[in-house]
Amino acid sequence: MRVVLAKPRGFCAGVERAIKCVEQALERYGAPVYVLNDIVHNAAVVNELREKGAVFVKDMNKVPEGAHLLFSAHGVGPGRWEEAKRLSLDVIDATCPLVEKVHQEARRFADKDFTIILVGEEGHDETTGTKGWAPENIRVLFSEDEVEQLEVPDETKLAYITQTTLSVDDCQRVIDALRRRFPHIQGPKSADICYATQNRQAAVNALSPYVDLVLVVGDRESANSNRLAEICRAQGRPAYLISSADAIEEAWLEGV
Repeated sequence: MRVVLAKPRGFCAGVERAIKCVEQALERYGAPVYVLNDIVHNAAVVNELREKGAVFVKDMNKVPEGAHLLFSAHGVGPGRWEEAKRLSLDVIDATCPLVEKVHQEARRFADKDFTIILVGEEGHDETTGTKGWAPENIRVLFSEDEVEQLEVPDETKLAYITQTTLSVDDCQRVIDALRRRFPHIQGPKSADICYATQNRQAAVNALSPYVDLVLVVGDRESANSNRLAEICRAQGRPAYLISSADAIEEAWLEGV
């Protein structure tokens, strides 16, 4: 059997940076170091860091006063910063720089009192964090159908921003639908889809026609990993999202 590896592959720079932040904090301050939510959406990485002394929490009130707390690569809204200050926590910010750029765009458009369309998945950690910077202005949508149903108070004061981990093609379709319906809509000066995300999606697109089966090694909670599997299936290739080699089923490999 021939195994073909996609290139590029692996973690993006923002995720590598976030993991390194936790490891360096543990080296410098010793365990425990607290992390709000999962540092990245990858159970294997989270478990490895947990074994080294990282403690992952959903509720900041469970973090002892004065402790070290990391904000994950997905970023948080200002409410989390205020809460950390109230609890006298020493914050280490591991927010991906590209996500921080989206936050800045949200603030910029909100300062002009624009309605902001955030193209993304409602409830995703990154989307929740971005929404926190302009909750009165931001509306989250994910599909062309939602664009058709959208009503805004002033079409001349309308902008869009995007979640960084979306499918490039899916995101572009939604943006095109927004521009058709609202010709005056403004957007960021440069694309917000992560460059590493684009590269990996392009690699999978190029790979799919040459193989019988695609295995995406990633976590079910990872938007990026799910997207890669979806791209393969859209090309008519069977694709499975697996967290480790143990998850491979022999039946998948018949005739492959």
